Amino acid sequence: MAPAHSLADAQPSPYWLEDPGRPRPNPALVGDEHCDLLVVGGGYSGLWTALIAKERDPSREVVLIEGNEVGWAATGRNGGFCAASLTHGLGNGLERWPDELAKLEELGARNLDAIEAAVARYSIDCDFERTGEIDVATEPYQLDDLQALAEQAAGLGIELDLLDRDAMRAEVDSPTFRGGLWDRDGVAMLHPAKLAWGLKRACESLGVRIHEHTRATAMAANGGGMAVRTTYGRVFARRVALGSGVFPSLVKRLRSFVVPVYDYAMVTEPLSEDQLASIGWKNRQGLGDSANQFHYFRLTADNRILWGGYDAIYPFGGRVAAEHDQRPDTFRKLAAQFFTCFPQLEGLRFTHTWGGAIDTCSRFSAFYGTAHGGRVGYAVGYTGLGVGATRFGAEVMLDLLAGERTERTELEMVRSKPLPFPPEPFAWAGIELTRRSLARADRNGGRRNLWLKAIDKVGLGFDS
Repeated sequence: MAPAHSLADAQPSPYWLEDPGRPRPNPALVGDEHCDLLVVGGGYSGLWTALIAKERDPSREVVLIEGNEVGWAATGRNGGFCAASLTHGLGNGLERWPDELAKLEELGARNLDAIEAAVARYSIDCDFERTGEIDVATEPYQLDDLQALAEQAAGLGIELDLLDRDAMRAEVDSPTFRGGLWDRDGVAMLHPAKLAWGLKRACESLGVRIHEHTRATAMAANGGGMAVRTTYGRVFARRVALGSGVFPSLVKRLRSFVVPVYDYAMVTEPLSEDQLASIGWKNRQGLGDSANQFHYFRLTADNRILWGGYDAIYPFGGRVAAEHDQRPDTFRKLAAQFFTCFPQLEGLRFTHTWGGAIDTCSRFSAFYGTAHGGRVGYAVGYTGLGVGATRFGAEVMLDLLAGERTERTELEMVRSKPLPFPPEPFAWAGIELTRRSLARADRNGGRRNLWLKAIDKVGLGFDS
């Protein structure tokens, strides 16, 4: 059967958001609202910020506004990999903040523990499984890279298990697998939309006022605070926390620092017991291969396989639009690659296909700061690794808005900024040249061409 036939019945919508437990949206804000803290954005960044703000000070009046529905954008479309890393992986952290990486790893581990504790404390049913993740080698040169990464991690006191071909295939059996590096404790698998909906309920239980279908359209100083205009009203707040991710920031100077890169994923029908036995995967880890154009894949609670990644598409002009959410060329490619990885699953069908925009910055991990004299805080640019790191970003925003010096705000990672992207057409040309160069490196044993070496030198290199 041609791989494309597996897509015949696939619904063009995010699997996670089709869950029957999806809550009804809250009414839009109409008229004027006053509060101590306004949170803009109902994804993980905004939800964690609102929740932690109330945990820190239960008397604080907190309002959260969301332009669509809570969790509908990147928060409800990702793979559900909740990683401890705050730096988009150990390699990126070593390249950018080697002197404080040990501290960043410690803070990241504590952050993941805090997420797990919050899931338990608020009884959030989000299929949380702390199974870890395996970086998989599918080419010989990738084994050397994984060996080097294991040694670097050991130098920081982090234990990662290096798996040879037989050990890797004993975990998950694919003829393409040559080895792997298993982080047993630093990643959890979860249902991303259920986490968002659970955080929404937790926020409301503490008194956060949430308005959906309420888009923030403008922001200006107002006395000692801020005024934010919305679709049908206004919010007057002492402080504002921006968790709007990939969407154009209310702080206009930030817009050149973030571009939308579209990522695509699909999910299969549930595997039968025999199909699951044919690939093993008893320990249910998340998996990601080690190429520049990589795949990420994992099991859902009902034993479907989510399969995503590879193509990362930047639309010319950087416009976020629903028309980019489906890309049949990418889905055909992903289906063919899926059956190359798991030929024993031939005949399996995909039930859902979708895409979503990732808030990408040039250093591939979030950056933070304030505007309007410290009355507005922001955390943005998670570049696809925000399921866990957004909680840390929420803590940073609240520290900054409070004017507090903490172990978080003293970090060079928090105090520094990435380089901005150039205007069009240079942004599109540079991103497209980088994408094609990375694909060429994958075909040539990982060897980086002159373009990639040049952007590596100025701190823009991308290797994951």
